[in-house]
Amino acid sequence: MAVVDRNASALGVSPDRLMENAGAALGREAKREDPDDAVVLAGTGNNGGDALVAARFLSNVADVTTVLLGRSSRIRSQEASESWRILERSEANLVELRDSTALDDLNFDVDVVVDGMLGVGVSGGLREPVASAVETVNGSDARVVSADVPSGVDPDVEEPSGGYVDADAVVTFHDEKRVHGALDARVVVADIGIPDSAEELVGQGDLWLLQRMPDAHKGDHGRVLVVGGGPYTGAPGLTARATLRAGADLVEVVAPERAADAVASYSPDLITSALDGDHLEPRHVDGVAERAEDADTIVVGPGLGSADETLDAVGELLPRLDNAVVDADALRKIDTVDEDAEVIATPHAGELARHVDGVPDGWRERRPVVEGFAEEEGVVTLLKGRYDVVSDGSETRASRTGNPGMTVGGTGDVLAGVCGALSARLGCFDAACIAAFANGRAGDAVVEEKGYGITATDLVEALPQALRKDEDV
Repeated sequence: MAVVDRNASALGVSPDRLMENAGAALGREAKREDPDDAVVLAGTGNNGGDALVAARFLSNVADVTTVLLGRSSRIRSQEASESWRILERSEANLVELRDSTALDDLNFDVDVVVDGMLGVGVSGGLREPVASAVETVNGSDARVVSADVPSGVDPDVEEPSGGYVDADAVVTFHDEKRVHGALDARVVVADIGIPDSAEELVGQGDLWLLQRMPDAHKGDHGRVLVVGGGPYTGAPGLTARATLRAGADLVEVVAPERAADAVASYSPDLITSALDGDHLEPRHVDGVAERAEDADTIVVGPGLGSADETLDAVGELLPRLDNAVVDADALRKIDTVDEDAEVIATPHAGELARHVDGVPDGWRERRPVVEGFAEEEGVVTLLKGRYDVVSDGSETRASRTGNPGMTVGGTGDVLAGVCGALSARLGCFDAACIAAFANGRAGDAVVEEKGYGITATDLVEALPQALRKDEDV
C-alpha cells in the first residue's frame, strides 16, 4: 500500500484527496449506528490524519472528543496537519495527549471510539501512551471502529499477536490486508479513489522498496556474476557496469579471454575471470557453476552468441542456478531452468516469438501471452517493448517509461544488469518491475538532456538518478 499510495500521487491523485476520502469512509462506518457521542483517537501519522477527517464527519451527528496521541507539532504529514488545523478553526473539542496518565481525565463511556492511532507501517511492541490507550479502549463498552488495521496489529501476519485494539469494525482502504481474515471484526473495504493504474503500472512509488539500512555492510546489497561475451565483447561490460550503477556491491564477469580483456579495460571497478577459448563451451560449465555459488544472482546471456557449443553449455548451466537473469541468446534454453529456481527472463518480441504462437502489438494484448509463458516456464518474464510487460504468471504489471531513442544497441544489456542488481535484493517480480521502470526512466532523462543519438553507456550513467525516490532528489 505504501507503493500504491505513492504511485497514485505520481499519477496526480493528491495525498490530501486520498486522506479526505479515507476519513469520510471511516466516518460513515462510525456513524452507522447513530451514536450520540464519540472519542476519536488519532496518532501523528497518516492513519491519524484519516481519523481527524473522520472526526469532522462524525461531529455532524455526535458529540465528539478528538484526542491526538502526541503534540500537534509532531504530526508527520502536511495533509494530517491541515486536518488538525481545520478542527482547531472549527472550535472542535481537541486534546493533545502527551502522557498516558492523562487518559484518566477522558470519558470513554461513549457510543463509539474511532481508532486511528497506528497504521499499516507499524510493527513491534506498543509504546506509551498508545499501550495504555489500547488497554483503555479494550476496557470500554463502546463500539470500536479502526482505520485500516486495529492499532498494534501487523498487517503482514496471518494471526495478530501481542497487545492490540479489539475492534468491532475495521475500515480498510483500497484492498484487504493479509491479517484481516483473522480478525473477529466487520471488515469494510473502502474505495478511496486510487486508480487501477497505480497498481497496474510500475511507478515512482515502487522505488520505495529500495530503501537501505544505515548499518549495511559490503555485500549486503548483492553479489552478481555476469556470464557473457564471446563474439560480442561490449555486452557483458555494459551489463556489469549497469549492475554496479543499479546498486549491487560486487560484480564479477566470467567471459572468454578476448571479451574478459575488453571488460577489464572498461573500469577498475569490474572483476573479470577469463575462460580459455573464444566462446563459452560445455567444458567451462563446472567452473562457472562453482563461481556462481558465491553470487546472489547470475546474469546469463549478454554477448554469448548462438554457437551450438555455447547453447549446449547454457543448457547445462541454467539447471544448476538458483537465482538467475536469462537474457539474449541464453533465452533459447529457458526451458532448462530448474522449476524451483528464481529466474527473470528478459526477451524482446522476437525472442519470445520463438517460444509462443505469435506476439501481438499492444501491451494489453501482449498481457495474456506473457502471463501464459511465465506460468508455463515458471519464470518471471519481462517482455521488452514500448510498454514493458512483466508477469510471474499470476500477477502482471506494465512500465511505460522509455522512448524511441532506446532502440540503440545495448539498452537490453543494461536492463539485464539492472535486473541482476535488484533481484539480488528483492523478489524477482518486484526486481523486474523496478528494473523496467528505472531503465526507461534513465533513457527518458538522457534523451531530455541530449536528444536522440544516445548510447547505452549514457543509460548506465543515468541509472543512479533514475533509481532515486522523489524525496531523495
